[in-house]
Amino acid sequence: MFGRDIGIDLGTANVLVHVKGRGIVLNEPSVVAIDTKTSRVLAVGDEAFRMVGRTPGNIVALRPMKDGVIANFDLTESMLKHFLDKINVRGFLTKPRILICCPTNITSVEQKAIREAAEKSGGKNVYLEEEPKVAAIGAGMDIYQPSGNMVVDIGGGTTDVAVLSMGDIVTASSIKVAGDKFDQEILHYIKKTYKLLIGERTAEQIKFEVATVFPGGRKEEIDIRGRDLVSGLPRTITVYSEEIQKALEEPVSHIVQASRSVLEQTPPELSADIIDRGVIITGGGALLHGIDSLLADELKVPVLIAEDPMHCVVKGTGLLLENLDKIEKRKFKI
Repeated sequence: MFGRDIGIDLGTANVLVHVKGRGIVLNEPSVVAIDTKTSRVLAVGDEAFRMVGRTPGNIVALRPMKDGVIANFDLTESMLKHFLDKINVRGFLTKPRILICCPTNITSVEQKAIREAAEKSGGKNVYLEEEPKVAAIGAGMDIYQPSGNMVVDIGGGTTDVAVLSMGDIVTASSIKVAGDKFDQEILHYIKKTYKLLIGERTAEQIKFEVATVFPGGRKEEIDIRGRDLVSGLPRTITVYSEEIQKALEEPVSHIVQASRSVLEQTPPELSADIIDRGVIITGGGALLHGIDSLLADELKVPVLIAEDPMHCVVKGTGLLLENLDKIEKRKFKI
């Protein structure tokens, strides 16, 4: 069997893999569980995610990716190797070519780390593409025409904002404010307001079920359980949409500011195209209630959520894999 071409959305929260000819074959959390006494990897992906916050002292569930880049090289290599073994893409004598997405402003050192991790885990040639460009392709935008397309990709660790034309990025910004930051803000708000300690998974549940970022956009409530910081005993409280909206005001304002700054640097002809076509939001953060209404209100342009925003980047890698031979001849070869 020959090695296949594969595309990887190496995200802070999730890893998604697209194999040429097979489609999306893997979507698992970027989590690795290790035994701190022996440094042995015990579980990866879904199995490790189930352990988050529920492990004995000697077992820790870690995220090897932070803010869109590698925080722990060895764990990232182990995680990628596990996923590549799981989907069985290595040939008998050949290794797969790998296309990986990365944020727009990562350094050459960070790029080198991603490439080395992919090579050591079994890749032959490794190519890097900028995430907002791939997300725009996956969202169905025709970025190869001489017209402006704007995408806001809100992932787990970073938000990438870019205006694209003629198949390339014209202006872009990448900030380390995204899904994980929203969870942290909710966690801190509950701790400060209610003196209740909750875990990351509960914070994420609040984000999905009741959170909104647009004033008055949603009126929901949820009962959550945690540990009382005063008594040390378990306690249940009710949390409402309005208070979570206030808790998320600051991180969301950074995304609005980054989007505004990209628009301000965009040439006027392309700005006119964006007014016609609108801004597309991709990534898991697109599912945050009211984010489209807030951006439309602040930027004064139409804002749309991509169809299936969570899979835009990995779908984009799938489309780019079809043209991998052309990419090989261009500057993206590393």
